[in-house]
Amino acid sequence: MALSCFPHISKRIALGDGTHYAYAYAPASASKPTFLLLHGFPSSSYDWRHQVHALAAKGFGVLAPDLLGYGDTDSPPDVEAYSLKRMSDHLAEILANEGIQKVIGVGHDWGCGLLSSFCVWHAKCLMALTFISVGYMEPSDVAMDVDAANAMTKEAFGYSTFGYWKLFDTPEAAGLLEGHVGIFFIYDEFGADMNPNPQPESVTSLVYPAKPEAWKSILGPVGAAEAWVSSDQTSPLPAWLSAGEATTHREIMSKKGYTGPLNWYKSAIRGVDSSTNASLSESRKHIDLPTLLVVSDRDYITRADMQKERMVKWVQHLRIEELSCGHWVQLELPDKLNELLEGFANEVAIGIING
Repeated sequence: MALSCFPHISKRIALGDGTHYAYAYAPASASKPTFLLLHGFPSSSYDWRHQVHALAAKGFGVLAPDLLGYGDTDSPPDVEAYSLKRMSDHLAEILANEGIQKVIGVGHDWGCGLLSSFCVWHAKCLMALTFISVGYMEPSDVAMDVDAANAMTKEAFGYSTFGYWKLFDTPEAAGLLEGHVGIFFIYDEFGADMNPNPQPESVTSLVYPAKPEAWKSILGPVGAAEAWVSSDQTSPLPAWLSAGEATTHREIMSKKGYTGPLNWYKSAIRGVDSSTNASLSESRKHIDLPTLLVVSDRDYITRADMQKERMVKWVQHLRIEELSCGHWVQLELPDKLNELLEGFANEVAIGIING
């Protein structure tokens, strides 16, 4: 979360509708663009810890908000508050308050859903786009049909990829996720760690599996995520996530709980933005900004093949990079992602992508 994870470059502001947002912000040098980093589920601006400092050190501007429901930003309980259009308006207001005219928008996971909406409703704020793990999601005038998505992916891949959405749409989901918290560190009176083999809680194991392939059995199928969490199953942490980082993540999610984060899913399933999106013409949904899609060959939920197919249909100036890792690209291969972002920004600056 922005205020504690980035204490020297963070702030919390009230927007015009009364919503409070926290974000980390490092201004750009005179010749460099600013990256707007939008995290996914379930975390905060902390997801971008490897990018914020590295990009800022190169002179790039970086603005990484805790999105609605997370960290030090407000977490309203009403599903309707998580309209992507409304949150897009929030982002535009934050940029205006900082005097930032244009950014390179970067999204991961649900951050890509918000970025998709932002680029349709506030295209003037953007010079380029980067989608990580999840591709552009064209605004729709119909609600998300989870059952149809599960049936389609099971037929195509042999397993469903949206099963966990069924759990996340239930009234009990937030309590279930909040109720399975493990202990990573046990300290003696002198502050020494007495727990030589810290085990992640079941939710951490679900979100950050030791092996990406696990998602095919513990997250994608209907009922699998609920069974994993409710039975307190765990697996070792992946090599790219330390026990300390996992503890920080748990503390971040414990601050506001899971009601707000799960409302992103419920908003899509209930079609909160459907009537607003109905006003959009087909041509307005197509993207002509320079766009980078970064996918991974071991992401078994937001699969690379699905993302590439959608992007080719809707995006005119597209570059695709497929990396060898799982879903959490910015955590698993931070140096490679930083290199891609820096190179993409430089290409946009000199007009290579859409020249």
